Amino acid sequence: MFEVVTAPARSTPDIEPVREPAAFDALVREIGEDGACEVRAVFWSETPARLKLFRTLALDPHRARIAREAHSLKSAARTFGYLRLAALALRLEATADALGDAEFGELVTGMDAAFAAARQQELRD
Repeated sequence: MFEVVTAPARSTPDIEPVREPAAFDALVREIGEDGACEVRAVFWSETPARLKLFRTLALDPHRARIAREAHSLKSAARTFGYLRLAALALRLEATADALGDAEFGELVTGMDAAFAAARQQELRD
């Protein structure tokens, strides 16, 4: 589809910056401002439902689905440069097969917080 260059992912999402400001500019160059704004609006409207879904899925019978949803969230977050959210989603995607319930809950809570922080940063900018 299109490629967005962001800073390399670090291994500690809690110190990851909330957002890479140049990511949206790169997306605008790729698909135009109207398209980028439309895609971002979809991200803002669909991500809360995806985060809520994580809270409704039992870990053991849904590990594969959780990994797929985390992959989708990671990709979308990276597209817009939401690095903290992308790093946490990557961690969930990579470890879904081995996570315990407590670790899963912590990651989902972290993703909720990262999404809220990204939203607050967008509102300030």
